Amino acid sequence: MSRPRRLSEEELQDALRSLSGWELKDAKLHKAFRFRDFVQAFGFMTRVALLAEASAHHPEWFNVYNQVTIDLTTHDAGGISDRDVELARQIDAVAGT
Repeated sequence: MSRPRRLSEEELQDALRSLSGWELKDAKLHKAFRFRDFVQAFGFMTRVALLAEASAHHPEWFNVYNQVTIDLTTHDAGGISDRDVELARQIDAVAGT
């Protein structure tokens, strides 16, 4: 697999406009999710973990009870790449957003 390419500023802004609720925070794609309870939050994380493992692209995330915060960046690219945008779309599909 070839090394991923960091998105240009224009590509990044286009991607942000196409993603629901994602924002740029600390040079990463960032979104916070809230669920009914811990079981729903953990189930969401499990589904995302399977997607991430299948694509060999893993999120930085944090969970407290019913909240899951996700940051996406491609370390090999030195910033946000198409891989992050695609994973963000898949995450939104899992969350139903």
